Amino acid sequence: MKLILLTIGLLALAVSGIAIKIWSKKDGKFAGTCASQSPFLNKEGEACGMCGKLPDEQDCQMDTVN
Repeated sequence: MKLILLTIGLLALAVSGIAIKIWSKKDGKFAGTCASQSPFLNKEGEACGMCGKLPDEQDCQMDTVN
């Protein structure tokens, strides 16, 4: 029973920490969320499927459109 309560408590702490981080960020946006930023995930240097950002670009192309 102690293990279950400890697990639930730690999960609640993690979820509340993520919620606070989203709440504290402007418009709930996180920086560097494109997979093209990671050389481990994008070994071929392809553009991001979501926004079209290339690995050598700094800003997401969706930000410039909006």
